[in-house]
Amino acid sequence: MPNNLRVSVFLVSCVLFIIIFILFRKGRIPLKYTLVWFIPNLLILLVAIVPSMLQFIMNLLGFQTVSNMVIGMLIFIVVLIAISLTVIVSGQRTKITLLIQEVSLLKKEIKSDE
Repeated sequence: MPNNLRVSVFLVSCVLFIIIFILFRKGRIPLKYTLVWFIPNLLILLVAIVPSMLQFIMNLLGFQTVSNMVIGMLIFIVVLIAISLTVIVSGQRTKITLLIQEVSLLKKEIKSDE
């Protein structure tokens, strides 16, 4: 990996860390979403620091070129992010349904007390 590409990937990864951290500190992203984005970003940072790791993983997994492996890994990471966000949204939907039911019961109690 050329040095200018390594520096670019490192800088982009650092900027993403800063953006995610700022969003977390301002309360715009909860911790579970922050972790979903920190982990893949950490992998990208690791690749920028140790590019020979890509060659080792490529040989280990049997890919022909590094670019094919990187694209495959990115697709895998995007799928993992989509799955984790789906799980989070599903859990929130369940909580919203329970909250609606509780509010409805409270409304019914208030109307019956009148």
